[in-house]
Amino acid sequence: MASVYFVSCSSFYYKKNYSKSRGLNISKPLYSSQSISMAITMAQPLIRRSANYEQTLWSYEHIQSLSNKYKGNCYTSRADTLIDAVKGMIRQVRHPLSTLELIDDLQRLGISYHFMYETSYLLDMIYHNYYETQDKWNAMDLNLKALGFRLLRQHAYHVPQEIFGTFKDEIKNFKPQLYEDMLCMLNLYETSYHSFENESILDNARDFTSRYLQENLENIPESLSSLVTHALELPLHRRVPRIEAKWFIEVYEKRSGMYPTLIELAKLDFNMVQAIHLEDLKGSSRWWRNTSWDKELCFSRDRLVENFLWTVGVNYLPHFSAERETLTKVNAIITTIDDIYDVYGTLDELELFTDVISRWDINLVEKLPHYMKICFIGFYNSINEITYTTLAKTGFLILPHLKKEWADLCKAYMVEARWYHSGHTPTLKEYLDNACVSISTPVVLMHLKFLVSIISKEEVLQDMESAGNIVRHSSLIFRLANDLGTSSDESARGDVPKSIQCYMHETGATKNEARSYIEQLIDKTWKKLNKEIARADSQFSREFNDAATNSARMAQFMYGDGDRYGRPELIRAHVLSLLFNPIQGVV
Repeated sequence: MASVYFVSCSSFYYKKNYSKSRGLNISKPLYSSQSISMAITMAQPLIRRSANYEQTLWSYEHIQSLSNKYKGNCYTSRADTLIDAVKGMIRQVRHPLSTLELIDDLQRLGISYHFMYETSYLLDMIYHNYYETQDKWNAMDLNLKALGFRLLRQHAYHVPQEIFGTFKDEIKNFKPQLYEDMLCMLNLYETSYHSFENESILDNARDFTSRYLQENLENIPESLSSLVTHALELPLHRRVPRIEAKWFIEVYEKRSGMYPTLIELAKLDFNMVQAIHLEDLKGSSRWWRNTSWDKELCFSRDRLVENFLWTVGVNYLPHFSAERETLTKVNAIITTIDDIYDVYGTLDELELFTDVISRWDINLVEKLPHYMKICFIGFYNSINEITYTTLAKTGFLILPHLKKEWADLCKAYMVEARWYHSGHTPTLKEYLDNACVSISTPVVLMHLKFLVSIISKEEVLQDMESAGNIVRHSSLIFRLANDLGTSSDESARGDVPKSIQCYMHETGATKNEARSYIEQLIDKTWKKLNKEIARADSQFSREFNDAATNSARMAQFMYGDGDRYGRPELIRAHVLSLLFNPIQGVV
């Protein structure tokens, strides 16, 4: 059982005076709501919880000292030359399967954004020539069907599952030792994860191919084995694009018949974009230092670098720099406020804090204890600055929308705080209805709506209405993935029950049964999300949907093997690989 720490602090200042406790009993608030103002004024000592979070691995001085040489005209010039060469390759490809494989490689290498026009043209041509009607499906081999289906659905083309209605007949004579057969089986497996609800053909394809690949791992050609193992661990559709690109560059370089021009561009582009990310991170680090929250609010997690990595997962493209810095601020603020509600604040203080945030009135800050004043004023200034920047850039006053989402988030936190203090275990539905807000995805995605390409205010407001299901599904995946990765640690700290404990309490299920149920719920939610993102009908919708989907992917990455967010050492290698260390051997 993990030790729970308590901090003895006044309402106006803090001492790093930690003492261990073997028990999980947390002291109740010393003040009633009627006496809170007097209590704060008298600054009597309180006994507060602390989660004993691990310290950050990345100091401000270290971040500011880092450098990346891959910027400047010489690298830009070489990249432009390689991009032109790849465009020439694209124009020369004639066979549909070779075309699809090239598009797939460009995406997995992380460089497809350079070829959006070419990719769109080719997919449109392939769709109309091969996938638009049933008589055209029947003339295609299974591998072409599978790869084309995956890429077309990913790009919001309508392709029905019935294209695979005869897949079991088509694979009767497959031989696992043959590269072509196993590549087809792998493509069909990856394709099955783009299914919608009630698409039984794709569900059957997933069950069959996953079993077939697992049973024949030893027989799979060596050139494919790493791809198959990788896919069985987590399908491509649920992987974070930037993290996948770093992994795939190494795999592609070893492939027989790979294009040297592609690998050179992929490596150079990775390093050049990484240089931009590093400058973005330095800017975010300066903002974080200016808040002084790492010192003033020492009970909270300092996860500036991890929060920035999260934004890279949401959108790594070079033109998204300002947006990454904004989302990093939002994520850092969420982390701090979350720790106030989850760990540090008394129930009476939290009621006050929620009211002040809901009213968004700086004049009410005097009601708050000192640490909440520090938090609220820094929060208030940052959100107003984001509002001003957006107003100056787009003419759109977003503050009313942001205020509502932040108020809703804090109200959801308040519900959980009351559950904790009353010892209430909610039903799973009750928990998830609140948790889809308290996981903070709606707040992040609300900010994101105003950061992607805005054509008009009317378009944003219209898409905000239609994006509700996408926000809900992305939030639910995030919440459930978080619960699977963190519920043990949080239960040991005595936090409010999570989805696993709620399901166990409600149904009498064992812990393993509850985890299995949550995993199935994640899978069902992915199918719902797939259907919603396939409806994208504008550039705004596609950019927003990609970011919302990447948010769900980042959650599964961050919590798939434990709490990488709460334990920085678990993600240290990824920080170094993705943010700090360029790919070697690039001239």
